[in-house]
Amino acid sequence: MSPKARCFLLVAMVAATTAIGGCFGNISLDRAVIDYDTTTAQSISKQLLLNIARARYNQPMHFTAISSIAATYKFTLSAGTGAAQAGPSGHVLVPLINSSAEENPTISIAPMQGEEFTQRLLTPFQEQKLTLLLRQGYDVDSLLRLLGAEVRLDGPGNVVYHNRPSDQDGYAVYRRVMSQLSTIQDRHALYVDPLHFDHTWTVPAASVTPETFASTYKDFSVTCDKSQCLVSKRVNGRVMITNYDPSVLSNDERIRLHAEAEEAPPNDILLDIRAGYTGGEYPMHGRLRLRSFHEVLNFIGRGMAEEPEIDVPPDPRTPAMTENPVHTLEISESSEPPPGDELFVELHGHYYSVRQETGYQWNKKAFSLLYQLFQMSVSTVEQTGPAITISK
Repeated sequence: MSPKARCFLLVAMVAATTAIGGCFGNISLDRAVIDYDTTTAQSISKQLLLNIARARYNQPMHFTAISSIAATYKFTLSAGTGAAQAGPSGHVLVPLINSSAEENPTISIAPMQGEEFTQRLLTPFQEQKLTLLLRQGYDVDSLLRLLGAEVRLDGPGNVVYHNRPSDQDGYAVYRRVMSQLSTIQDRHALYVDPLHFDHTWTVPAASVTPETFASTYKDFSVTCDKSQCLVSKRVNGRVMITNYDPSVLSNDERIRLHAEAEEAPPNDILLDIRAGYTGGEYPMHGRLRLRSFHEVLNFIGRGMAEEPEIDVPPDPRTPAMTENPVHTLEISESSEPPPGDELFVELHGHYYSVRQETGYQWNKKAFSLLYQLFQMSVSTVEQTGPAITISK
């Protein structure tokens, strides 16, 4: 082989080696990222199912989170030439390329405990989370059947209606209220928004000097006459569930409703469905209380045997509904694993999975919502407990 041919072969080998290495590395990295992402999502889903099964047996709940994944990738490529028999013409130089890849992932997992357990699982959801989810288009009936603990309606005795099947009368009223809210949402007339109002007060005109205006009143609207100044500030108040736009109310009424809402904790939401607006055929006024994620899982687990949910038809005043299933989220319990690639967990010799449906996938949507609620649960505490590091 001529020197020029050898040079050309060497250049071709270098180019091929570089291309193979880059392509192989990108493919391996993409595959690893997708695999880890899939594994993490399945791990959380299985832990949710497992803790529902634990709640079914009144056992303590426990979550373990993947806190970090560090992977080291080692790619080895080598190239050379060798002689190959070419018959009467002698030997021909041929390229030899070898490659190998090594992956060393290190996965750290940590149990949820202490203050993190308290904040993520035991702290009730607050009104802002509900507003965020409903603005994403989630069904209010499914969301509040999972997340709502009780509704307290104005009337004789200010009765509390619990979202627990053991309180049959209260549970029936709660379900009917949720059905009515669902039909209002279906008619695009449900508002779940904070109250906006102007808070105003007067101060002596002499007290508003250039210095005090720059330090005290710079974020306010100030209007002065000879003797006094009117100070005003726009306030974002508490969240309300209504069948009308709260902006149609007078400023004084919005202040009154905000003051009423402020009398309750942040996991209580003011409910005001008025006659004369869409959905006003079933008017109501009161408060809706949200529960913690721990209570949500207990509600689903108890519903499998201890406190099964019952069919509750809508109130006669409520328009026709398309979806009103008996179960908020139905979990299957069987002695055999479910068929196909369905996600499941095993506990005490039984297998648990999300019950499959035909037509509208209420259970899958509810489980997806449960997953989202878990991701949104409060967590502002750094991990301080023991962690387990696994090298593969």
